[in-house]
Amino acid sequence: MSSELTRMTAAELSEALSKGDTTATEVTQAHLDQIAAVDGKVHAFLHVAADQALDQARQIDEERKKGTVRSPLAGVPIAVKDVFTTTGMPTTCGSRILEGWHPPYDATITTRLKRSGAIILGKTNMDEFAMGSSTENSAYGVTHNPWDLDKIPGGSSGGSAAAVAAYEAPLAIGTDTGGSIRQPAAVCGIVGTKPTYGGSSRYGVVAFASSLDTPGPFGRTVLDTALLHEVMSGHDPMDSTSIDAPVPPVVAAAREADVSGMRIGVVTDLSGEGYQPGVLARFAEAVELLESLGAKVTEVSCPHFRYALPAYYLIAPSECSSNLARFDAMRYGLRAGDDGTRDAEEVMALTREQGFGAEVKRRIILGTYALSSGYYDAYYGKAQQVRTLIIRDFDAAFGQVDVLVSPSTPTTAFRIGERADDPMAMYLADLCTIPSDLAGNAAISVPCGLADEDGLPVGLQVMAPAMADDRLYRVAAAAEAALTGRWGHPLLEDAKGL
Repeated sequence: MSSELTRMTAAELSEALSKGDTTATEVTQAHLDQIAAVDGKVHAFLHVAADQALDQARQIDEERKKGTVRSPLAGVPIAVKDVFTTTGMPTTCGSRILEGWHPPYDATITTRLKRSGAIILGKTNMDEFAMGSSTENSAYGVTHNPWDLDKIPGGSSGGSAAAVAAYEAPLAIGTDTGGSIRQPAAVCGIVGTKPTYGGSSRYGVVAFASSLDTPGPFGRTVLDTALLHEVMSGHDPMDSTSIDAPVPPVVAAAREADVSGMRIGVVTDLSGEGYQPGVLARFAEAVELLESLGAKVTEVSCPHFRYALPAYYLIAPSECSSNLARFDAMRYGLRAGDDGTRDAEEVMALTREQGFGAEVKRRIILGTYALSSGYYDAYYGKAQQVRTLIIRDFDAAFGQVDVLVSPSTPTTAFRIGERADDPMAMYLADLCTIPSDLAGNAAISVPCGLADEDGLPVGLQVMAPAMADDRLYRVAAAAEAALTGRWGHPLLEDAKGL
């Protein structure tokens, strides 16, 4: 029964709990057992809160006996990226500089998860301060892709994606700054959504790039992802960038799964040279399938998307150099060299030298340079102008079509260590996902098959206008249903890694 529970979707678990076929305690214990069995190989988790999770599960069971059900996710386990502040467990952001730090408050999304009755299993591994595309930049070791343990799980939310793919949790949350939900979802063969910027609260999310960071959900199905999206989203007065508007009807859209009459635009600028043939083949098949379901497919050009990558790698490092200035050894976190012989400035320098990893240092240096006197207008200012042009490309495209589609990533998961010494090759993993982060609109990745070359998952990316997140779920759910019918089973059943 334990293994059966871990293979059930969040929606199936919710139904079984409501019928009394199982209990939150049984479901939680089953997933804790799965973590104990496989996480030694996957390393998805940095902290497992077993006692807290079981205590919470027992409380949910007692409430159910009294007829109280907090939400559809009450009693359903979830994994949380280690960038969300959580009371009672550490938040490290995958960095030595925050090793052992226990926040004094919960992030808004953490609070909403607890109020919904979702069972927080623990904190998942990530690229340090969300800077990376492979989860190789964590100070606490590499996470492995459950499809092939020699491959990366994507990043920066690789631990969350791997936990869902390895059946350690039916749901997880991550953050998307340049593709850090959609890219790991694609290479791990699961579903991941970047909501509209401002649609999910950033309060209590340790900042990387404040104008880009967007919390979002992972699930093994489109419906599961929509259920989590609905619970975690909504206006938050604690976040000055939060949108004061109702959450789009994402769950209803996921259940509808109808694309008949929808106008779907294929972004011609997100294909061609540098894309793996197997990725392009699965993407083309998915587009044909959507057309066969009644969608009207046209090609759309977004010419400034080609400049998204360089613009992003000026804007994001600039914001990170500002945000990470708070880690100064004076207030919290690591403090190195404080032996009474050094002044505060020396202690600060030694702490940052020991506490930050190579990629974080690289981005701080790049961002500080881009913001420096005499260079601000030439670099950061120009990048923001390019950002405006990308937003205009989206606006023009959405004047013609309802959604845009592209591959989620140019390639499937690459081998661990393969791009460690080539930052540019690593950055190219986010080529397809960065435009939506720069524009702030909504996007999702849904599995669309396995590449012929290596048998690893490929993702279909769907992009929608701001606050039209429900369109994502309509298209993704229709594609998921048709593809699952074609395969005869969910894609994850083909995983060979575990």
